[in-house]
Amino acid sequence: MSNDTFNIQAYLERINYEGKTDVSYETLYGIHLAHTFNVPFENLDVYLRRPIPLDKESLFKKIVLNKRGGYCFEMNGLFSFVLQDLGFKVSNLLARGTRDGITYSPKTHQVLMVELDGKRYLADVGYGNDGIEAPVLMEPNLEQKHFHNTYRILEDPKVGYILQRKVDDGFRIMYAFTLEECSPMDYVMSNHYTATYPESLFIKIRLCTMPSKEGRITLTDGNLKVIKDGTITETKLSGDEKEFNELLKKYFKLDMETV
Repeated sequence: MSNDTFNIQAYLERINYEGKTDVSYETLYGIHLAHTFNVPFENLDVYLRRPIPLDKESLFKKIVLNKRGGYCFEMNGLFSFVLQDLGFKVSNLLARGTRDGITYSPKTHQVLMVELDGKRYLADVGYGNDGIEAPVLMEPNLEQKHFHNTYRILEDPKVGYILQRKVDDGFRIMYAFTLEECSPMDYVMSNHYTATYPESLFIKIRLCTMPSKEGRITLTDGNLKVIKDGTITETKLSGDEKEFNELLKKYFKLDMETV
């Protein structure tokens, strides 16, 4: 297949991955980690009111060839295509976010379930802040540490499965999901809502974030936040476009002049 449509090797080079590509947990873990550590979660196209196509070729062109990032439908959309091309059994799902653990949003976050060797894993390279860096085994109540964060999955009779992240006062719910597989048109609708709804966070502020083994770097219109080995450094921005672009280049290798 030509390099300008969809090419697995080009994707692996984009995420700086040189490991195995067989259908194994080692491969799933390795490419999940490499994607989250090398491709930033960013909403620049949404903020600029540009179309967000979700077909295989468009996602490959944006994230691999143009070396961009994306938000959940783009990041997990591409990741799903890659896993399936490698031979993994993947189910494309939709999750509901929550801030208080009581009220949930509509189904506007794409996640993946990967079945491997009789086990099921949650895969998600497109959550953004505090998102998982590696697959999470879908074993209820099992605490799983990813560098500086610890996660667990619970079963819930109303909402299906709940992903939680450990915080100082216990565990906080990130989102809930069921195992009902979604069709491409489900994502077209959810993506349209997320990218155009007047109250959507993604059309109000620019956001670019990426984890590292030491912490996370997050850039918004007004703030740069660097977390490294538990130390948080925040820098208020002046609002100058040149400053914002220089920080995009420095921390995420993105350039607004070519975005």
